[in-house]
Amino acid sequence: MSDSPRPSFTYYGHASVRVDFPDGQRWLIDPWVQGNPSCPESLHDLERLDALLVTHSHADHFADAVKIAKRYGPKKIVANFEICTWLTAQGVGNAAAMNLGGSQDVLGHRVTMVRADHSSGLDDDGVHVDGGSASGFIVHTAEDFTFYHAGDTALFSDMQLIASLYRPRLGFVPIGDLFTMGPADAARACRYLGVATVVPIHWGTFPVLTGTPAEFERQVKERELACDVVTLQPGESY
Repeated sequence: MSDSPRPSFTYYGHASVRVDFPDGQRWLIDPWVQGNPSCPESLHDLERLDALLVTHSHADHFADAVKIAKRYGPKKIVANFEICTWLTAQGVGNAAAMNLGGSQDVLGHRVTMVRADHSSGLDDDGVHVDGGSASGFIVHTAEDFTFYHAGDTALFSDMQLIASLYRPRLGFVPIGDLFTMGPADAARACRYLGVATVVPIHWGTFPVLTGTPAEFERQVKERELACDVVTLQPGESY
């Protein structure tokens, strides 16, 4: 395994993750910050932002996208074609559309959009707008570190293909149940993905998200997986 330097990751709660790269860049994955009840108020001001990545257009992953994009002016906003088209219509610049299976250079790092088993769509002033396909992201950094943000997803067997093709060392995996995998299926996902480290996301924000990090850790241990679980409270970094 490479000892290449990795980014620092700060958990904003729910599925929002800030990525600070060794080269000084700052990215945000799934921009739900000001309206996110899990996000500490101290993190509401991002100070600066180089890139914004959106896995899908549900409000709990996307609600602050326009506000954040216009305030901080990221050099690239990465999402699927439908989301980028909608953002452009709202006056947001630098939208870099892609779709499942595609890759693109994002400020010197390689981003690949991969499958997620989930729905998408957004409410535009009372009108439902197609949000295209939900996705996850594989990010292969310029320093040769690869991580995976699964977005919202069910368990699917082709996670084994993600492991074979991209070999992520770190995964951000939803565990909350009801709208995504619960702890048991998330542990199975870790087996499929072969990640050395996993950070649980999409838990605890609302009472209906009953999957807990403690149960997820128990499921991983029960399966004797060679995978370290790093549970971050909102505001904590890894």
